[in-house]
Amino acid sequence: MEQKIHQGRNVKRFREMLGIKQEALAFDLGEDWNQKKISLLEQKDVIEDPLLKKISEVLKIPVEAFQNFDEEQAVNIISNTFNDQSNGYNYYPTFNVNPIEKWIEALEEIKRLNAQLIKSKDEQIKLMEKLIQDK
Repeated sequence: MEQKIHQGRNVKRFREMLGIKQEALAFDLGEDWNQKKISLLEQKDVIEDPLLKKISEVLKIPVEAFQNFDEEQAVNIISNTFNDQSNGYNYYPTFNVNPIEKWIEALEEIKRLNAQLIKSKDEQIKLMEKLIQDK
């Protein structure tokens, strides 16, 4: 039985793994976009190639991930290997096994790193608030 790839659901899946809200994706896609349009987009079986490419650039996920990812592949997540590129915050998976599995692993690591960055920024904000109060 051939499994149908649902590109809109894949966009939603990767967006959620990255911890990005629909409103944020809409903002990054441009002024023609809003949360409702993202919701409708995520219901589409097939997304036009130019739009899929733009979403790919915004989420930093290869177009092929949206085109090839199916439910069965979601089950097979294994350990990560990452290459640190430049500033320490951009992580790209090393593709030694199934590329889809590596993308999923990379997204989990990105999500973890984003959480660390948010925590660090929250701590900086608290410190700044304390410094302002102490003046």
